[in-house]
Amino acid sequence: MRIAVLDDDRDHLDLVLQIIERAGHDGVAFSEGAALVRQLQRDVFDLLIVDWQMPGMSGVEVVRWVRAHLQDRLPVLFVTQRDEERDVVEALGCGADDYMTKPVRVHELNARVAALLRRTYPSSALPALVLGGYRLDLVRREVTYQGEAIDLKPREFELARCLFMQPGRLLSRDYLLQTVWGLGAHVPSRTLDTHMSSLRAKLALRSERGMRLTAVYGLGYRLEEAVADDPRGQPGSEEARCA
Repeated sequence: MRIAVLDDDRDHLDLVLQIIERAGHDGVAFSEGAALVRQLQRDVFDLLIVDWQMPGMSGVEVVRWVRAHLQDRLPVLFVTQRDEERDVVEALGCGADDYMTKPVRVHELNARVAALLRRTYPSSALPALVLGGYRLDLVRREVTYQGEAIDLKPREFELARCLFMQPGRLLSRDYLLQTVWGLGAHVPSRTLDTHMSSLRAKLALRSERGMRLTAVYGLGYRLEEAVADDPRGQPGSEEARCA
């Protein structure tokens, strides 16, 4: 999972990044609240870890912005030196999902992160994903539509897994490239569009099948439910041309 970490203490920031990356997550560091907010407007994260006391925009202000402006339910964990009961109450009241105090304990942080991700993305622990008439077998790495097998290449399957695990959510181009091709991979942006076009065709992600794959120009892709007479995603529509 992709986790944003906000803290102006470089040593503590590096420690948290080290812990979550050893647990298999992709950590992205921010030392200013305003910088994180700017990134949230063009990128996708699966969880936020935020400190309270920051120069400029505080952690609480960041969380309030997230709850006011982001439609997706993004889990937030406070990690801060403030340990008064009223601080915990205020943080949870402004929209945080969990709260722990510094100094960070490795196993506790891992447990809290795992619990938040498990509650927010329960389908990630399932052996198969079922959406509409589609079924993705995550163990056998097979895709079927109404019982009929669909042949996907390995990276097409990984892209389908990302989309079907988070239906209705806009997944950024960077997130998809890093998740499927790996961190540091030098992949032309057009490669993602080519794979998505192939995936859309193979899965027939059209309104008449109840699911639509939408390209949001310059940002990323979203898999969403559709009705048969919905013109979006059809040839000639504005969204269809984005791909």
